[in-house]
Parts: sequence; C-alpha cells; structure tokens
Amino acid sequence: MPKRADHDERRAQIAEALIRVAGRRGLHAVGMRDVAAEAGVSLRLVQYYFQTKEKLLFHGLQHLTDRFTARVAARLRAAGPDAGPRAAIEALLLASLPTDEESRTFHLLYSSYAILSVTDTALAAQPFIDDPNAAEDALTGLLGQAHEAGLTGRDIDTRTEAISLLAMTAAMGTSILVGQRGPESAIAVLRHHLDRLFTTEGHASTP
Repeated sequence: MPKRADHDERRAQIAEALIRVAGRRGLHAVGMRDVAAEAGVSLRLVQYYFQTKEKLLFHGLQHLTDRFTARVAARLRAAGPDAGPRAAIEALLLASLPTDEESRTFHLLYSSYAILSVTDTALAAQPFIDDPNAAEDALTGLLGQAHEAGLTGRDIDTRTEAISLLAMTAAMGTSILVGQRGPESAIAVLRHHLDRLFTTEGHASTP
C-alpha cells in the first residue's frame, strides 16, 4: 500500500502542474486532461486524487497559498531578526507584487480564483482561503508595533492603513500584469506611501 508521503507528493506534483499550465493559459481554460498531460500522469490518476475539476482547483489554491506563505517567510528571514516592523511590512507586501515569474503566476492565479469563485457555485461553496483576514491582521499588528515604538510620524488607524496597503498592492499588482507600469514604479509608489506613515529615523527599507 502506498505511503501517505507518496500520496502527498503525487498531489503536490499535480498541483504544481495545474499552476504551471494555468499560468500559461489562464485558469478558466484549464481542464483535468491538460493538468494530467503537464504532470506526465494519466487523466485517471488526476481523477482518482481530485474527482472533480473544482476539487482540483481548490487544492491548487491551497498549494499556491502555501507557496506564497513560504515566499513571505523567506523575505522576512532575509530582512533579519532586527529589521523592524517597516521591513516586515515591506517583505509581506513586496512578496505579492508580480516582480518575477513566480510572483506573477501567484498574482494572476489568485485573482483568477477570486473571480471564478463569484460565478462558480462549486468553488463558492468552499472557503476561498482558510483565514481571509490573515494578511490584514498581520499588517495591523505590525503597524501597531511601529506606532507604539514611535516609528510612525502621526496618529494612525492601524486597521484602516493595513486595508489601504493591501488594496494598493493588489491594484498595483494588476497594473503590472496588464503592462500599465513596471515593477520598479509600483515598488516606488508603495515605498512613497510607507514614507508617509513612518518617520525617517530608526528604520531602513528592505532591498
């Protein structure tokens, strides 16, 4: 009998294939047969693990979210343990901007999942993400730490600012995808807004 690890590896292999082919063709155009061909496995095997396209898409979303979480964690480690709340905020926000192939695929597919979940009843019946407010809560906490440490230049509503930063990052990510602006421009706008929130002493931007 196959080990549990073997099943997990096979499911991850299929999820990675979904992400690759959807990144090239768009999530709406991907079928289970396409994913099987990309993964180098039989359609029957994909159906064995996921039964329906909706279950495959939902697992792909979870896999994509895990990859994004690992990307943020890597940026936080690179910033160092003493980098401070602003560096942590930048690490979280910049990880979601489509500045390279991996983050471009994440932004494209995550947006596609959101749109499909509005019109696809099977996807809508499942939770879109396990903790939809996780990023907002994390940013709110970091802004609160900065305010208590005297790093913000004025009184701020940390929750409102967190929501604004996430909305700004999402909108700029889309503008990069459609070619309205380049990554450097989007990063500059984001840091300009952070400069308005933070005082100029006692912190540094992430590279």
